[in-house]
Amino acid sequence: MKKVLSVILVINFLMLGLLPASADDCCCCENVSATGTISEANKKAPCNSVGETENYYILYKGNVIKIAFECKFMSECVQEGDCVYFYVPKDIRTSCGELVIPMGSKFTGFIRGVAQQKKFNKNARVYLSINKLVLPDCTEIEVKAKPFSKDFSLVENGWMTAGKIAASTVGLGAVGAGTGVGLAFIPKPHKIAIGAGSGVAIGCFIGLVTGLLTPGLKYHAKAGEEINIIFCDDVCIPKEHVDEFCLKG
Repeated sequence: MKKVLSVILVINFLMLGLLPASADDCCCCENVSATGTISEANKKAPCNSVGETENYYILYKGNVIKIAFECKFMSECVQEGDCVYFYVPKDIRTSCGELVIPMGSKFTGFIRGVAQQKKFNKNARVYLSINKLVLPDCTEIEVKAKPFSKDFSLVENGWMTAGKIAASTVGLGAVGAGTGVGLAFIPKPHKIAIGAGSGVAIGCFIGLVTGLLTPGLKYHAKAGEEINIIFCDDVCIPKEHVDEFCLKG
């Protein structure tokens, strides 16, 4: 009998695991009456669906939206546990125009860890979690979200890193050219071009190596700078707290 009960429990557990997620899994516990998509959705987002019940909008897990820093942010000035504040710079709407998150809503997060920049051009990385959404009427909603990046961290983009290396290469290349010209001019002025060419080549090589071996970039963001975040769980947003903003914007 015990074996039979065990088998039944295992089967039930597997069946529950295979059932698709529904509104009942969300905090609102209401049946979904309609499903739409996010307007201007991120093309790389795993999901862009929005569910709708009688009283709630449901932003499903995997949706990606843009938020902006409230204040200037510098990776070297924060530590684990610090709070970080963001705001929604633009209304989040469905493709049908229904308002889901009003512009000006706030997101609050905290620093989970900071990996400072290291030698060999390794950029600083900031790991944070977003845990609260505050609507303009001060309604607070618990959320689970992270930066939408390869390893869910905030890090300077590749163009910034490439620019740093290029600047080092060009800078030392110019120094090398000047040195080459000087050395060529002293004994034989007619070999200035040769000296300059050699100096540029040597200087650029040294600059490239220096750029690659020096510490990477710190992560800096200006107030108002936008980042993408991805929701790690469904978010239920009460319609009554966004309806009053529907006619704005």
